[in-house]
Amino acid sequence: MTYLHDIDPIAFSLGPVQVHWYGLMYLLAFFTAWALGRARIRAGRLPGVDMNGFSDLLFYAMLGVVLGGRIGYMLFYAFGALVQNPLTLFKVWEGGMSFHGGLLGVLGAVGWWARKHRLHFFDVVDFVAPLVPLGLGLGRLGNFVGGELWGKFTGAGWGVIFPHAPLQDVPSGSASLEQLMAMAQIRQQYAAGLLDQYARHPSQLYEAVLEGLVMFVALWAFSMKPRARYAVSGLFALLYGVFRFAVEFVRMPDNGVYVAFGWLTRGQILSLPLIAVGLFLFWLSRRAPTLQPLPVAEGAK
Repeated sequence: MTYLHDIDPIAFSLGPVQVHWYGLMYLLAFFTAWALGRARIRAGRLPGVDMNGFSDLLFYAMLGVVLGGRIGYMLFYAFGALVQNPLTLFKVWEGGMSFHGGLLGVLGAVGWWARKHRLHFFDVVDFVAPLVPLGLGLGRLGNFVGGELWGKFTGAGWGVIFPHAPLQDVPSGSASLEQLMAMAQIRQQYAAGLLDQYARHPSQLYEAVLEGLVMFVALWAFSMKPRARYAVSGLFALLYGVFRFAVEFVRMPDNGVYVAFGWLTRGQILSLPLIAVGLFLFWLSRRAPTLQPLPVAEGAK
């Protein structure tokens, strides 16, 4: 069974201001991180830190996500465009965010905050890690609604038809359905079953489930009990690296270009270090101390 992607990326308009679903997903991601983080603070998962301290941490982490995600995307995936026009970096309304860049941004923000509060860097990272997956999942839902980062052709009678996607999996030069005909005609041909050959994997939804729901359940359950330092961070890095590497096999590579072997993508290359780091952190956790919870008193800010 196929599905025609016919979703308006604009959620609503406030006069001349258009609010996109993708932006709302970011806001919802930050809200879920705030709500989950408050619950972990109340449970004493970051001893010595009250709600005010957590609010500061979340603020800096949000800056890290946005700045790191945008800069990372331009460096990893659109460096040529950045060199030609450095102002492209600020055109965030055109899309383009990188998880790996956002991760580096968050780690930088966490490092600065941890040093300021004289806490061990990985104690803070272990605290933050379970707050992230639901936001990742919401971001992938935003990708799906926006009709971007689509997958490869399924080659079967099921999948999602993305009008924005090229009709051939080539780096450039292939027109999309939207370029060839009006949306009304696309709907007619879809209803007649004439577009099934263009059905693609909804790789955004695969990632939403794996990087979002599955990772959240695994990390939240794992972190419910006190764990040795590095262990929660290690599980996060390992799961994300494995899930992202796997989904890349059915997701179109960025800019339609494979890095090597006719199948290896840049996303897979960037995920390999995460897998290695995850395994290394698990190894470090064998002899690391375990941070014991110290619940925050009722009414503490």
